[in-house]
Amino acid sequence: MLVHICCSVDSHFFLQRLREDFPNERLTGFFYDPNIHPYSEYRLRLLDVERSCKKLGVELIEGPYDYKVWLKAVEGFENEPEKGARCEICFDRRFEISAKKARELGEKRMTTTLLVSPKKSQEQLVRTGERFAEEYGVEFVYVDYRSGGGTQLQQRISKEERLYRQDYCGCLYGLTQQRSQQQMPADELYSPVCGNILLGSIEERLKIYERRMELEEEGRDYRIFRQKFLNYRLRFGWVKHKKRVLSSYILPYSTLKRRYTKGRVDFAEEGVGWFNREEIRLITLEHYNRVSGCGYGSLRELIFAPPPLKTDMAVRESVGMGPWDLSALIVLQDIPEGNMEIFIESETYPDVREKLVVL
Repeated sequence: MLVHICCSVDSHFFLQRLREDFPNERLTGFFYDPNIHPYSEYRLRLLDVERSCKKLGVELIEGPYDYKVWLKAVEGFENEPEKGARCEICFDRRFEISAKKARELGEKRMTTTLLVSPKKSQEQLVRTGERFAEEYGVEFVYVDYRSGGGTQLQQRISKEERLYRQDYCGCLYGLTQQRSQQQMPADELYSPVCGNILLGSIEERLKIYERRMELEEEGRDYRIFRQKFLNYRLRFGWVKHKKRVLSSYILPYSTLKRRYTKGRVDFAEEGVGWFNREEIRLITLEHYNRVSGCGYGSLRELIFAPPPLKTDMAVRESVGMGPWDLSALIVLQDIPEGNMEIFIESETYPDVREKLVVL
């Protein structure tokens, strides 16, 4: 039987139950989910599915990540709610490719772990699954593992197995709708030009779960804990002097009350300038290098290859900005005289991140 897999939280429990109900079937997992966005989230879910299938002794096949094809398929349905028309189109695409794969492999049956997801309509899934299974000459197997306490058991097993528990369905549109309802930024979609890994980002979680795999291979114990913290994302920012945009590096946790301000440096000493608006401080690149121990030759180098976050936080502390200070700190080549304009669009918000502790 070919089993379309969406994520490890659903698949681990689902595959266990399938084995009990179909003991004579050879199960083959098929991870085909081009709806998952961004790609780092796709990689993270695939990584955890690979770990799960390895534990269960189930062969896993990865389908193509044809995200652009999926985007085209759901065009015009971006604002549909969860379990609406966009989801049905999404099922169409994934079930058609799964049915093709089942026929290609000579499988007579197919099913999907989406059936156990409480966020999905089983009626939609069965209708779509049966249609494509019939078209490609295979049987669609419907099982209900949600009822009778199944959902609660699934959650317990996912915790016991330390599976990656994602907090959104997977697609771009479902994510943005969910974050809008939560009045939170969709920070999963932020990707800095420098490529640094941001706190609380998918890329940070991916590194944690890759390390988790290494520790398990080495036979070492670990725990993954969750911690609350104040997160920060810089959307956009610039500094202008005499209408000319200056090269600038805006350090983390720099905020402005109204995003834009205009003023001048009242006092400057040893590469540090005190701006007369919004508690802003400006430092020269030379001063930044001196207190950070770095050796950047230009602002461009700093912008595109910044140091780890802890270095920037140490620089903030060196100019008297404590861990709860949200004043803006900006690096310039030199501190100019006269009026300047500063624009910073950023967000600070309570968030939760995961942390791996090796025992």
